Amino acid sequence: MHLELKNVSKTYGSHKAVADVSFGIERGKLIGLLGPSGGGKSTLLRILAGLETPDSGDIWINGQRVNDVAPQERGIGFVFQNYALFKHMNVFDNIAFGLTIRKAKKAEITERVNELLDLTGLRGFEKRYPHQLSGGQRQRVAFARALAPRPELLLLDEPFAAIDAKVRKELRTWLKQLIETIGITSIFVTHDQDEAVEVADEMLIVQQGRLEQQGSPLDVYTTPKTAFVAGFIGQSQVIAQPRELVGFADAALADGARAIIRPEFVEAGRPHEITAPSASAKGVVRRVFFRGAHLELEIDLGANRLAAHRSLDQEPIQPGEEVSVLIHRIYVVTDHNAVMVENPLKVDPLPVHI
Repeated sequence: MHLELKNVSKTYGSHKAVADVSFGIERGKLIGLLGPSGGGKSTLLRILAGLETPDSGDIWINGQRVNDVAPQERGIGFVFQNYALFKHMNVFDNIAFGLTIRKAKKAEITERVNELLDLTGLRGFEKRYPHQLSGGQRQRVAFARALAPRPELLLLDEPFAAIDAKVRKELRTWLKQLIETIGITSIFVTHDQDEAVEVADEMLIVQQGRLEQQGSPLDVYTTPKTAFVAGFIGQSQVIAQPRELVGFADAALADGARAIIRPEFVEAGRPHEITAPSASAKGVVRRVFFRGAHLELEIDLGANRLAAHRSLDQEPIQPGEEVSVLIHRIYVVTDHNAVMVENPLKVDPLPVHI
């Protein structure tokens, strides 16, 4: 592994910011670090950067234990969400700053800065000052500055948070291509799940200082390992009494178990549209939302309220209309664990001929 954390913990007073966290990252991977506010993301980033000292545990970068290595000696580049560019320096000098501090030779600085200007698409902007650049261009300068000293690890603290949605989408595609080109191990903190799913090779989900799950975006989304991850990733509704759902009355549900249901698990429509009518129940549409690529139906199903997606190609359904609702699967969650359970009734049994 290129980067490893082994049993790292950090406490502030009575608050356990990081609780016995261990993970490993292979060289060149782009990792999305997600979790709720106060979950430990920023503390983990600061520990990696050497800005905080863990109470216990070890940090290894490229085979070297770096707990006692000064931040400037760890070979880490840091990109902040507010750019943190020097206003009195032009683009060239901002990018060159780290190399200048290290007293690199002028020819080496010029060669490296020119290389990064081309790599980040900033050629022609080297004499401009930060106030003369767009938000996306300023963030590219911040990336180039962090990469100039050729760090072993790149840390990104919500790098696109201050940028509007359209530019943010363009930049995250650019970031993915940039990381693949230079092959640098990178960790970025984000609150945007779509952003993490789109660009990350792996995701780390943290909550209350604990690592809940590590895996590819697909694995984390489709196979959550804990109750928290099942409810945190994607859109979901929590059902307190899953045995009331058609098809799940005889499921292996422990006492006190709850169900988490995502809209894509729910098929809703007029009776002739449902693939397994015998496994469906009757519900009433309360509200209909236009979500761009599809409609979202908010449905009252007995005492429960669910969301379901409906294609724009299908005949519209109106609020107040009765619909058939087929739940294909649920996540059954107990205190900490999450297990997917398929609806055994969704496939109608074959007729028996005597």
